[in-house]
Amino acid sequence: MLQVSYIRENKEEVLARLAVRNFAEPQLVEEVIHLDDQRKRTQAQADELLAKGNAAAKQIGELMRNGKKEEAEAIKAETSSNKEEVKALQDELAQIEHDLQQKLVQLPNLPHKSVPAGKTPEDNEVVLVNGDLPSLPKNALPHWELAAKYNLIDFELGVKITGAGFPVYKGKGAKLQRALINFFLAEADKAGYEEMMVPHLVNEASGFGTGQLPDKEGQMYHVGLDNLFLIPTAEVPVTNLYRDVILKEEELPIKNCGYTPCFRREAGSYGAHVRGLNRLHQFDKVEIVQVVHPDYSYDVLEQMSAHVQGLLQKLGLQYRVLRLCGGDMGFTSALTYDMEVFSAAQERWLEVSSVSNFETFQSNRLKLRFKGKEGKTQLPHTLNGSALALPRILASILENFQTESGIKVPACLVPYTGFDFIN
Repeated sequence: MLQVSYIRENKEEVLARLAVRNFAEPQLVEEVIHLDDQRKRTQAQADELLAKGNAAAKQIGELMRNGKKEEAEAIKAETSSNKEEVKALQDELAQIEHDLQQKLVQLPNLPHKSVPAGKTPEDNEVVLVNGDLPSLPKNALPHWELAAKYNLIDFELGVKITGAGFPVYKGKGAKLQRALINFFLAEADKAGYEEMMVPHLVNEASGFGTGQLPDKEGQMYHVGLDNLFLIPTAEVPVTNLYRDVILKEEELPIKNCGYTPCFRREAGSYGAHVRGLNRLHQFDKVEIVQVVHPDYSYDVLEQMSAHVQGLLQKLGLQYRVLRLCGGDMGFTSALTYDMEVFSAAQERWLEVSSVSNFETFQSNRLKLRFKGKEGKTQLPHTLNGSALALPRILASILENFQTESGIKVPACLVPYTGFDFIN
């Protein structure tokens, strides 16, 4: 959530940066400023009446102590309506603050100055490409056929148990899945991230804190009886560990990681591009999260991007890094890098990670602050990234490392799988 003070002081810049996002409701900026003006005026009126009431109460007390009851009663009569007026102004103030909050939560984060203008994924900027595209024989199979051939994943069994998008991993497929999770967690540990095991259900306050609510409620599974939500990513519970917390500057940076299943409704997803593991309703992911001093967050973003790229390099997968354009960025992000792996059998790029800097957007919603060395309270920057999401990584390993006799397992995973070949 943007800060009202920043919007007021930088109105033209805010409008210009929202335009990079192709934001359709720029009038909200003026409405926020107008409501904040109303809030200030109403607050001033209420404060003035309260001050008058307090002064009158003090004067009445002194008169009563001095035996001047009639004078005290006269002042009481003059100020009898004061409390009612204050109550009316306080009610009006509460409504204005509610309306202001409703407007603020509709404003997305402001894109960083390096974010390219654009409307669709085709407008994203390719930052780098690592490795040559894999070359497979003409009879190469897509991962869903390989999964059936080697009895690794049963998509139909998942449909029977739950529905489409909930696969069952079997045998070496399950072991490979677990190996990837353990490898990603071990690499995060080496990089200084403290592992957290967090709940897979969150409340509304947590969903609001990281920006999933009210923006993405349609994509989240809702447990209506308890008003809880299945997490779409570990980002939500891990970042919310610090909701309503005041940190000390020396505690920064905070580096956490966590493995969780993730649940997304993916409403409206259909077609060949979502076949197999390409898009699921339940999938596994290791997430890295940092809370950092604002002065260093963009250096940290590059470090987090490098960490994810290092995982892809160790797996031996060819990949590219994209800087997302304004029209393709998430609601809460100021700058996002997407990492994509090339699926040779499908002949298309598959997104496997997003690494984002949210600046103060999340910390403002979370009421997460830190106290600087001079004693001043500030909002830190929050960042997170997929390190990594498993489904498309597993799909790419199956497809890109297939041979006529089976599938090679990346060397970095063998200590975790106990086997180096699937046949």
